[in-house]
Amino acid sequence: MTKTAEQVYRVGIYCRLSKDDGTDNESASIATQKSILTDYVKKQGWHLTKTYVDDGYSGTNFQRPNFQSMIKDIENGLINCVITKDLSRLGRNYLDCGLYLEVFFPEHNVRYIAVNDGVDTLNKSAMDITPFRNILKNMGYLGKVRRHFSLFRQLRAQQSLFIFVPARDNVCSTLRYIFTASQ
Repeated sequence: MTKTAEQVYRVGIYCRLSKDDGTDNESASIATQKSILTDYVKKQGWHLTKTYVDDGYSGTNFQRPNFQSMIKDIENGLINCVITKDLSRLGRNYLDCGLYLEVFFPEHNVRYIAVNDGVDTLNKSAMDITPFRNILKNMGYLGKVRRHFSLFRQLRAQQSLFIFVPARDNVCSTLRYIFTASQ
C-alpha cells in the first residue's frame, strides 16, 4: 500500500479485553481503548467508519464475533485501516497475528496501526521487528499469569484452603489436593 499525502482512511478501530469485568455495561478498559483510538483517528483527520469490540474474549484465537465481522468488512471494502491500542489487542497468537499483518492486510490494501506499540504497516523497517516484539510481549504476559497464579496458591494455602491441580500424568480424573500444614 502506498501512502499519498491526501489519503483519508476509512478506519475500523478494534478493542478487545479477555476478561469481562462483570458489569452489564462495557468494561472500563474497553472504554479507555475506544477513547484513545477515537482521539488518534480524529487527530489524523481520518474517517472512523466502525468500532469493533470483543469484550470478554481471549486473544489466543481469532474466533471472536466482532473480529470476524471486521474481517468481513475488510473483504467487502468497507474499511482500509485497522487500529488497535496495542498489538496484543489484535491477538496473542503471534503466528496468526503475523498472517494478518504480513498476508491478509496487505492483500486487502489495509493499513494496520497499533498506537502504543508504534506498529504501522506503512513503516516497513519498523515492521521487521514487530514479530519479535509480539513474542516478547506475550512471554511477559505468560509470566504475569504465572506470578498471579503463584500468589493465588500462596493466598489459598495461608487461608487453609485447597485447590485442585492436575496430576503429573495430566489425567484429569486423578487430582491431588494441596493442603497447608495446619490442616
